[in-house]
Amino acid sequence: MTHGPEWHFAERPTIEHLQALGYDFVPFADHNSLRDGENQVLFRPHLIEALKRINGIDQVTALAAYGELSAISDNEAWLKVLRGDYSRKVSGHDTRLTLRVIDFLNPANNQFTVTHQLRVKAEKTRKPDIVVYANGIPLVVIEAKSPLNVKDKTGEAFEQIKQYERDIPRLFFSNVFNIVTDGALVLYGANGSGSKYYAEWRDPWPKRETDFSHGLARGLWCLLEPGRLLDLIAHYIVFEKTEDGTIKKICRYQQFRAVNRIVERVLDGKHRKGLIWHTQGSGKSLTMAFAALKLKTHRTIQSAALTNPNILVLTDRVDLHTQISGTFVACGLPNPTPVDSIKDLHDLIRSGKDGHTALSTIFKFQGSMEPIENSDNWIVMVDEAHRTQEKDLGAYLRATLPNARFFGFTGTPVRKDDKDTYANFGVPGENYLDKYGIDDAVADGATVPIYYTGRKTEWHIDEAKIDILFDTWFAELDDDKLNEIKKRGVRVDDLVKHPRRIELIAYDIWTHFNAYARPDGFKAQIVAIDREAVILYKQALTKLIAGDLQIEGMNAVEALVHAEAMSACVYSINQEDGKPSEDAHKQAIRDELKAQYVDANAEKLVKKAFGRKSEDPQFLIVCDKLLTGFDCPIESVMYLDKPLKEHGLLQAIARTNRVSDAKKRNGLIVDYIGVSANLEEALASYRADDVKNAMRDLDDLRSQLRTAHAVVAAMMKPVKRKADDKDGLKAEFDTFVKVLGSEDKWFDFKARARSFIALYETLSPDPSILEFTADLKWVANFLLYGTQVFEKRQAFDQMNYSEKIREMLDKHLEATGLSVTVKLRHITDPDFWEDFDTDGKTDEDLMTAAIRKTTELRKTVTERIDDSPHQYGKFSERLRQLLEKLESAQLSWADKLRAAEELAKDISAEDEAHVEAGLSPGAYGILQILNGFGTGPDGEDLAIRLEGLYTDPTTAPTGWWEKDGLRKSLRQHVRSMVHLAGLAQLKEIPEEIEAYALKHFAGH
Repeated sequence: MTHGPEWHFAERPTIEHLQALGYDFVPFADHNSLRDGENQVLFRPHLIEALKRINGIDQVTALAAYGELSAISDNEAWLKVLRGDYSRKVSGHDTRLTLRVIDFLNPANNQFTVTHQLRVKAEKTRKPDIVVYANGIPLVVIEAKSPLNVKDKTGEAFEQIKQYERDIPRLFFSNVFNIVTDGALVLYGANGSGSKYYAEWRDPWPKRETDFSHGLARGLWCLLEPGRLLDLIAHYIVFEKTEDGTIKKICRYQQFRAVNRIVERVLDGKHRKGLIWHTQGSGKSLTMAFAALKLKTHRTIQSAALTNPNILVLTDRVDLHTQISGTFVACGLPNPTPVDSIKDLHDLIRSGKDGHTALSTIFKFQGSMEPIENSDNWIVMVDEAHRTQEKDLGAYLRATLPNARFFGFTGTPVRKDDKDTYANFGVPGENYLDKYGIDDAVADGATVPIYYTGRKTEWHIDEAKIDILFDTWFAELDDDKLNEIKKRGVRVDDLVKHPRRIELIAYDIWTHFNAYARPDGFKAQIVAIDREAVILYKQALTKLIAGDLQIEGMNAVEALVHAEAMSACVYSINQEDGKPSEDAHKQAIRDELKAQYVDANAEKLVKKAFGRKSEDPQFLIVCDKLLTGFDCPIESVMYLDKPLKEHGLLQAIARTNRVSDAKKRNGLIVDYIGVSANLEEALASYRADDVKNAMRDLDDLRSQLRTAHAVVAAMMKPVKRKADDKDGLKAEFDTFVKVLGSEDKWFDFKARARSFIALYETLSPDPSILEFTADLKWVANFLLYGTQVFEKRQAFDQMNYSEKIREMLDKHLEATGLSVTVKLRHITDPDFWEDFDTDGKTDEDLMTAAIRKTTELRKTVTERIDDSPHQYGKFSERLRQLLEKLESAQLSWADKLRAAEELAKDISAEDEAHVEAGLSPGAYGILQILNGFGTGPDGEDLAIRLEGLYTDPTTAPTGWWEKDGLRKSLRQHVRSMVHLAGLAQLKEIPEEIEAYALKHFAGH
C-alpha cells in the first residue's frame, strides 16, 4: 500500500500522537472481525465487553443491549446514550436498569482506540482517514489533508467530511465532532456544521503553549486526551432547537476554560465569586448554559459541593431574559424555569427544596431583604454584571441570598472606576476569573473585526463650537423661533436634526449602502439621536428610495409602497405621543411616531424579516432599542448619528460583529456624528488594553491593501502586462506560469493573491481601491487559469467573492474573451469536443487544450462516480493514468491530448450504454449494481423490476424517501426479489439499491 504526503505529514503523526495519549491502534486487517459487516461501524466485541465491565451485566444482557444500541440512528439520541441515559430490562431485576456505555468517573475503565482507512460500505463506499473510538463506539472522524488555512475554510478536507456525512451517515450516528488537520493546524467542528464553524482550540488551558512541541500535539491533546474528551461529551455539547431546525453546538475553548474555572471555584470553596468577560458575539449565553449543564450533571466529578445545587440566572433586561431563557430551554437543560413574577420568584427560592434551575430578571428582587435558609446551596450567574449593581439591586440580591456563590458575566469590559462590580464579583488581585477579549474573538473568527470611517467633517457636531454652528446652520429661521431656541439653550440635537443635514446624510447612507452592503444581501442599522430623528430619517430615506424606483420605471404609488417597506423603525412608545400640540411640526412628528410604532409582537416579526436575506426591511432605524442583545449576523454596517460613548458605544457597534457567510469579512461603522474622531475619549474609562481594537480605523485596512498589493506586484514584476485581448492576456498568463515555475511558488502566490483580493473586497466601494482595480482583474482571473495548470482542477475562488467583485470579474472575462480560456465546459456541451482538434495548433495551444481537457475530465469523472460508482468506477484508474501522462516528459502535448480524447469518448459511450442495452438510465444503473454481486442472465429483467418498484407510485408513493417505514418495506421487497433471483447478498444489495434510488428517483 503506497502512502502519499498526507500519510507522512498528517495521518501517521496523528495516529502516533493519539497512541502516546493512551489510544490503542486498531489495524485495517482487524476491521472485519470487529464489525458485523462492512456497512456497520460499531466495534462489537469492544462495546459488549465495555457494557459488561462498566455495568456488571452478563453476556446475554450485553448482547441484547448491543442489538438495541446498533439500531439507534439519531445523533441526539446517541448523545443521551453516551451520557448514561439508556436503560433496559435485565433478567433478575423488576425495574429497568440504567446501562452506561462510558465510565465518566474513571477514564481508565474505558477502551480508547484509533483506526484508519475504515471502509464503510454504502451505495458510495467511503474510507475516512482516521476514526477515534471509545468502547467500540465511533466518536470522532479525522480528515488529514494538506494544506489548511485557518481563515480560508474552503479546502478539500471540509468537502470530504461533508461527503462522508452524506454518503456514510451510519458513521455519524454516534459522532460527537469532526477534526480536519494538515499535520500542523487542527480544526474541529460539530458534525453537520458548515466549514465556517470549524475552529482551532487555541488555548491548551490548564497547560501552556510551551508544554507542546507543535500545533498537532497541542490540538490533539486539547480535544482528544481521554479525560478532556469525556468532559466534552458529558457537558459541552447541546442541541439547540430553532425555527429553522435543530442545531448541534460544541463549545469553544474559552467556554470550556471559563466553565471549568467556575466549577473549580465551587469545588474549592475558597472564593465564592468570579467575574467573566466574554466579548459580545462570542457565545456568552451558551457559556452560561454549559456552566449550568456541568454544575447540574457533573458526570465527570464526584463531590458533595455539587450534590444537588440550585442555579439562578439573572438578567437586567427583558430581551436578555428572553434570549437566555430561550437558549436554556432550546438546549434542553435540566428543568429550566423562567420566573414570570415576584411571587413566583419568592415561592421558588423560599421553597426549601434544592435542584432548581431558575431564570429571572434582577428587578424581581426589588425590596427583598429577608435571607433564605439554604442560600449557601445557590449558585447565581448574573448577566451584564456591571449593570445589575445599580440602584441597590445588587444589595437586595445579596440580602436575600447572603451565602450564595456569585459569578458575574459581561459582554463588555468593566470600567476602571467601577468599584461595585469588582467588589461584588471580583477576587482581590484578579481582574477577571476568565477573559475572552475583542482581539481573541477576532483572532479565532468567533466575531469579525469592526472598522469605522468618519464621513464628512462638516456633518460632525463639535459641542465646543455649538453656538457658532447654530448661527451658521439656522440663519434662515425666523427671529421668534431663533430666540425661543436660544432662550432655552442650544442643544446638540437641534443641530443633529437640522432638516438639510438629515437629507444629505440619508442620501449618503442610501448611496453607500447600495455600493457596500446590498450587493451581497447584507443589511444595516441607522442609529439616530432620538425618536424624532428616527422619524426624520425614515421620511428622508423613503422619499429618496421612492424617487430612485420611479427613475427605474416604477409608478409613483408602487414606488412609495416599496420604499416604505425598505426600512422599519423600532423605538419605545411615550405617553406624550398621544397629546395634541399647537406646534405643527411637533404634531406631525407625534402622528408619525404613532403610525410607525411597532408593538412587541410586530417587533419580533420585523427582526425576523430583517434577519432574512431576501426580505425587507433592509434598514432598521433605532435610537435606543436593539443596541444591546440584538444578534443578527446579516447586519454588516451601522450608520451612527448618535453621540454614544463607553458601554453604550461598545454595545451598539457589536451589532455588526457577528459572523455570517464568507463574504462578511468585517463590520463597518459609518460615523456621522464624530465619535470616531474622539474615540480615545469615548472609551477613556476602560483599560486601554481591553478596548484597543474595539473599532479599527479604515485607514489601517487601506495601508494593509497597499502592502498586500505591493507583495503581489513584486511577484508579477517579470511579466510585462499591457494586453487587453484574449490572446495577449493568455500569453501573459503563460509567461507568469513559467515565472512561478513550481507548485510551491504557485501556492505561495495563490495565498498572497487571495489576501490582496480579500482586502480589496473589504474596502470596496472605498475610493482607495480604484488604483488597484486593473491589477485585481488580472490577478483574480489568473487564479482561475493557474489552478487548472498547476492543480488540474477547477478553481472555486470566484464562488467566495462578493457579488460586486464577481460581477466585475465576469464582465472582464467576457469583454476580453478570457472566458474561453478559463471557463470549463461540460462533456455534454457540443463545444467540449472542439479542443481535441490539433490542426494548426502550436505546442503552446496543445498544452493549454490538454490541461483544460484533463481538468474538465477530472470534474466529469468525479461527478459520474459520485452519481453511480458501480457504472463509472472503472474510470477512476484511467483518470489517474491521464494525470500521470500529463506530467510525463516523454509524451508530446498532442499525445497527451489524444489520451484525454480517448477517455472522454469512453465516458461519453458509457453515458449512452443504456441505449444499446435497451434499458432506461435508471434500470441500467441498477443492473451495474447487480452485476457487482454476480447476477445471472435474468439481471436485466430484475433491474427493470427494481426500477419499477421505486418509480411506481403504488409501491413508492411520493415522499417515500422521507418515511422510514416505507423505506424499510421497499428494502424488504428488494430482498425478496433478489432472493428469488438466486442472489445471496440479501443485506448489502437492498442497501445499495436504496442508496441508488435515493439519488436517482427520490423527489421525482
